[in-house]
This record gives sequence, structure tokens and C-alpha cells, in this order.
Amino acid sequence: MRPGSAWATARRPAAAGARVTVLDLPGSAGGEVAEELGGRFAAADVTDPEQTADRLPDDVRDGLGKAVPHPSRLGRPEEFALLAAQIVENPMLNGETIRLDGAIRMPPR
Repeated sequence: MRPGSAWATARRPAAAGARVTVLDLPGSAGGEVAEELGGRFAAADVTDPEQTADRLPDDVRDGLGKAVPHPSRLGRPEEFALLAAQIVENPMLNGETIRLDGAIRMPPR
């Protein structure tokens, strides 16, 4: 039996050619899933920000940050949390798409 939403979430981009990294608890099926998808596995509790913060290699993190036009950095966890709270609290919000990406456009490979 496959893990639920995490496996499905990683499977789709992997099938389209993306390189995926699966983060899951040590001893989970995450390593098997990553191998099946041709990706990498990193043991971490995804509910613990300290365990997930440093999983991207520095050169990858820096490259992504430089690709963001404004502000030229990656988002911070508190910014994502602020947006989530604003979505729930704002009675006038009826948007269909909300992007929190600093206008980044990933180049073709």
C-alpha cells in the first residue's frame, strides 16, 4: 500500500520529469517512494519547521532565491502563515488564485 497524499503529490511532477525529494519520518515508506519515483529521500518530520528548513542544498536555495524578482529571496514560513490567516479572516476575499511566489517564473529545462 502506498502512502496517501504525499505519494500522489510527488508522483505527478515526477511523471512529468521533475526531480522530487520526499520528506517523511525515518522508518516510513518515504525512501521506497523516492526510489520508485527516481527522486531523493530526506528523513524529517514535515510538521516541524526546524527539521525541514535546511533540506534544500544551499546552492539550490540560493539559486531559487535569486530567481525571485521581488523581493529577491525565498518566502519565510511566517509569511505563508500570515497569508493563511488572512485568507480565513478576510470576509471580502473571494479570489480564485492566490500566488505567494514573488513573481518567480521557473525557466524551461
